[in-house]
Amino acid sequence: MELYRMAVSKGILNPNQLAQTTFYRFLREYDILKENYEDNRKRLAFAMQYANQLWQADTLFGPHVKDPQGRMTQTKLIAFIDDASRVICHAQFFFQETVDSLITALKSSFYKRGVPQQIYVDNGSIYSSSEISLICARVGCILRHTPVRDGASKGKIERFFRTVRDQFLMRNLDLSSLSSLNRQLNIWVEEEYNSKPHSALGMAPISRFALDTHQIRFLPPDQANDELFYAEEDRHVKKDNTFSFKSIRFEAPFDLREKKIAIRFDRSHSGPVIVYYKNQRMGEAVKLDLYANALLKRGGAI
Repeated sequence: MELYRMAVSKGILNPNQLAQTTFYRFLREYDILKENYEDNRKRLAFAMQYANQLWQADTLFGPHVKDPQGRMTQTKLIAFIDDASRVICHAQFFFQETVDSLITALKSSFYKRGVPQQIYVDNGSIYSSSEISLICARVGCILRHTPVRDGASKGKIERFFRTVRDQFLMRNLDLSSLSSLNRQLNIWVEEEYNSKPHSALGMAPISRFALDTHQIRFLPPDQANDELFYAEEDRHVKKDNTFSFKSIRFEAPFDLREKKIAIRFDRSHSGPVIVYYKNQRMGEAVKLDLYANALLKRGGAI
């Protein structure tokens, strides 16, 4: 899947002329990428014992949907599947396969199904980004990557994508907007895929997931947990206890003069700038107001 995405991004392949499934069927038929080490590789089927021990995640090229500018743009589906229960923790279409898209999907997954012990992904650029590694470290989740050119090691997410192609994308879908496509996907995932018996389990994925809810570490949606998904940058606080961010001067919430701090912020929306010092949350920074400061009493004088 990573090879197809790379070929499309470099203009080598046109997704309108060659579908992803056709591309990989051609590679398999003619053993184009097969090497001797692959013949001798031992691959064992495995399954985790409990829900949220391991998730698998990947991206699938989806249908073309009308974007806000009225153009038909190909979508990308980012999905997370729990290894033990086969529950789809979250699946969402995006217009772009970016770090921001992955963080949005990851945040929804954690809030819906809790925090997994491990997430297994390929070596694509968004899955190898420092931002994703940082978020996983904050929540106490290990981010693991597949061996190079070994996409088959994520067999469960690949089988889910095959089901998406065979059962969901074959429907007469409303492709008038991205939100409409995602509404239809969510209904299909929750009411059909997660709720109907799975051949490998003998029960519905959501029922299998529920057997382990007593040991799942859930992440309640609130302001403090939202900050786990914020972007982070380092700053140096000046002698007047201010620092700059996006060409705006802010005052630190405590006396942190001449200190190196970390600030967290929502990368996609305007919101608070949170100051951390030595991994401790110090509070929200406030925009510098020179006029207000001039009215403050200093040493008994105005």
